[in-house]
Amino acid sequence: MAVRTSSVVAWLTLALAIFDPTCHAGAVSPRDDVPAGYVAAPYYPAPHGGWTASWSNSYAKAQALVAQMTLAEKTNITGGVGIYMGSLTFHYRPCVGNTGSAYRVGFPQLCLQDSALGVASTDNVTAFPAGITTGATFDKALMYARGVALGEEFRGKGANVYLGPTVGPIGRKPLGGRNWEGFGSDPVLQAVAAAQTIKGVQEQGVIATIKHLIGNEQEMYRMYNPFQPGYSANIGDRTLHEVYLWPFAEGVHAGVGSVMTAYNAVNGSACSQHSTLINELLKDELGFQGFVMSDWLSHISGVDSALAGLDMDMPGDTQIPLLGFSLWKYDLTRSVLNGSVPLDRLNDMTTRIVAAWYQLGQDKNYPPPNFSSNTHDRDGLLYPAAVISPIGQVNWYVNVQADHYKVARQVAQDAITLLKNNGSLLPLTTSKSIKVFGTDAQVNPAGANACGNRACNTGTLGMGWGSGVADYPYFDDPITAIKKRASDVTLYATDNFPTVPTPNADDVAIVFISSDAGENSFTVEGNHGDRDSAKLAAWHNGDTLVQKAAAKYSNVIVVVHTVGPLLLEPWIDLPSVKAVLFAHLPGQEAGESLANILFGDASPSGHLPYSITKAETDLPDSVSKLKGFAFGQVQDTYSEGLYIDYRYLNKNKIKPRFAFGHGLSYTTFNFTSPSITQKTALSLAPPTRPAKGTTPTYSTAIPPASEAVAPAGFATIFRYLYSWLSSGDAAAAYAIGSAGTKKYAYPAGYSETQKPGPAAGGAEGGNAALWDVAWELKLTVKNAGTTYKGKASTQAYVQFPAGIPYDTPIVQLRDFAKTAELAPGATETVTLQLTRKDVSVWDVELQNWVVPIVGGRYTIWIGEASDKLFTACYTDTLTCETGLASPV
Repeated sequence: MAVRTSSVVAWLTLALAIFDPTCHAGAVSPRDDVPAGYVAAPYYPAPHGGWTASWSNSYAKAQALVAQMTLAEKTNITGGVGIYMGSLTFHYRPCVGNTGSAYRVGFPQLCLQDSALGVASTDNVTAFPAGITTGATFDKALMYARGVALGEEFRGKGANVYLGPTVGPIGRKPLGGRNWEGFGSDPVLQAVAAAQTIKGVQEQGVIATIKHLIGNEQEMYRMYNPFQPGYSANIGDRTLHEVYLWPFAEGVHAGVGSVMTAYNAVNGSACSQHSTLINELLKDELGFQGFVMSDWLSHISGVDSALAGLDMDMPGDTQIPLLGFSLWKYDLTRSVLNGSVPLDRLNDMTTRIVAAWYQLGQDKNYPPPNFSSNTHDRDGLLYPAAVISPIGQVNWYVNVQADHYKVARQVAQDAITLLKNNGSLLPLTTSKSIKVFGTDAQVNPAGANACGNRACNTGTLGMGWGSGVADYPYFDDPITAIKKRASDVTLYATDNFPTVPTPNADDVAIVFISSDAGENSFTVEGNHGDRDSAKLAAWHNGDTLVQKAAAKYSNVIVVVHTVGPLLLEPWIDLPSVKAVLFAHLPGQEAGESLANILFGDASPSGHLPYSITKAETDLPDSVSKLKGFAFGQVQDTYSEGLYIDYRYLNKNKIKPRFAFGHGLSYTTFNFTSPSITQKTALSLAPPTRPAKGTTPTYSTAIPPASEAVAPAGFATIFRYLYSWLSSGDAAAAYAIGSAGTKKYAYPAGYSETQKPGPAAGGAEGGNAALWDVAWELKLTVKNAGTTYKGKASTQAYVQFPAGIPYDTPIVQLRDFAKTAELAPGATETVTLQLTRKDVSVWDVELQNWVVPIVGGRYTIWIGEASDKLFTACYTDTLTCETGLASPV
């Protein structure tokens, strides 16, 4: 989402930021041609929702309610009432997004609220670890528990829609500014974490929103503005399906209620009006039953976006939200009356929104919002962007934290990734003399929330910056937790190595370094969202700080708080650097979670959700470099195809410093007694999909002009967006529509005949058979150590048969599981599963998922990291071998 601030004039600041030359430089000019082979083909009409059994009851209820709505009521709930505009109609709704309502028939305004790691812009909430931290746990149960806690807090605050989880960006570019909001640089890790989050959140009755569809892999030049279009992410069909769409398919399969489109274009077409992405792929092939919303101020067309499948315009304004204009609301009302937008399309838009509300049970005892995104004061402006606004109570200070700190701390702790531990320096004894270096060791001296939207890197880095943040209720920082454990601790709160006494041989230096990133709405220390200035180096001269500490002390531990991978080469091989811990972005529980690992109360069990290369050039330019300014539309072509992160490194025999999935423990684990069982016989393609079920039907007659006119005497508020027309405008539009004389230039390929749907579809997420379990693997995991308890992460990667007519990565993650904490000598049986989809490829000619060789040898490699795979199970012989050389 676009970022929110608490300033009364923030809407003007945001509007002026569109003209910031560092973010959106350039003048209007024809965009460059999209490279050959990258196509955004038309796909019309927008598929109706309601044809899957799991949503049929909700659609039946929605149909009954929508049938009672007037035209203006329907268009009212499909768009926001304007940026920074609350509402006092029945309930106060000052959220980052507020829809219109249809209170006459019982449908309220919906409150849509950031962020992906906690309820944003309010108090008495939990600041959870970021998505990238959650991914590093490789723990499905923790991913789900975090989702449950998030859902409880969003519901407790009265937010109808949780604007998360984030799976786009997927982490294609290590320098990408918002990678930290997602779960890692692999489609399966992203998909599983997203599905578990969605399940946990929606079980609490909150509508989850999976975002951003699709290709938002860098921040700079992503947004359309009057001077330059957003960049075009040029993605091939197979790459789209096997990498970038994969997590969205899993989210839809989990029943997600909402999808948010991205700011940028894909293959030349803006995502908010991209009929291929929304109509064909999302709604038809993936069978998505909920509603599709635009990202904030990314709505750039009226009729075209409606026809392309967009269902909700957020926050309702045009791109420059100065005077309260909208491309929908009253203009959508006009477009239906004059026949430009078929009433059938509006009915489906409205029904999808209402059905999601019913699907999550929000028609029964759902609490209204009790907070303001605009101020923490008890009383405030009721319509902050209206210039002249009444004042009233806007915050009720409802505490929704419960004991969620426990989940937050467990995620933060179990994500901590031990990369190096020479000489078993860790864990530390509490009697050690410890010297701590770096400002990242303590909370920002001005306060944990001193920087709005966390748009600074001061103190311990617990989250990136932008709309994906939450306010800290408190901040448990590392130095406080370390001092609680050890009696001899000295902090040097500086990033320049100070003069220190001559150390003893067994003194320990802990050096804290960091690397930050965020949304392009802010520039932090020269970084425009993406890490375009700092690149992959530690901020604040962190590499030099480590080097100087290593020159002085014999025992150095480096703790890294970071949004993504760093280049560690300046110091990783120094003899004094004995241990390295990546703590990622831990949220409010940064201290105790780290101290538990440092002092051995728990063994580290995190694993890298991305690879750490030895050089930036180890990855191709299309991935390693950010796109810079270009006249016209910036072209970001995914020429690397399927080969991002470890997939590219493996293919090109480039050894990373630390591979995807890498993570050490204080103990060791044995993986024994592997077995594989076939569960489903496979065929070349999935079985024929079932036909779509029935969908709601309504009268298609253009409604009378009176349905578009405001009640007599209704007083409007400046900049508040309404769906009503004047009586004269309504009559004129109706005259055109009823006469059938409107000649709108519909897009190429436009049709109003509903399609039966592609062969790859048939259920939520795609053909239901794609989720059939093809093989189940079991193995025994034993804590083979004698001293420390620990949790083992078991990862399963597929290797496709040799000689198939499809180029496939050497190995690809397909499942993972984490054991409970095992005492020395204890064992646990771990189960892993591979589905039909896991051993399929997307065939661009057949337009379906294909098992390349039915009955062929698919090798399932099992291990602890993408480069530590020593057990193999074979699908043709149903046998397993251990003690093998890793395939990469």
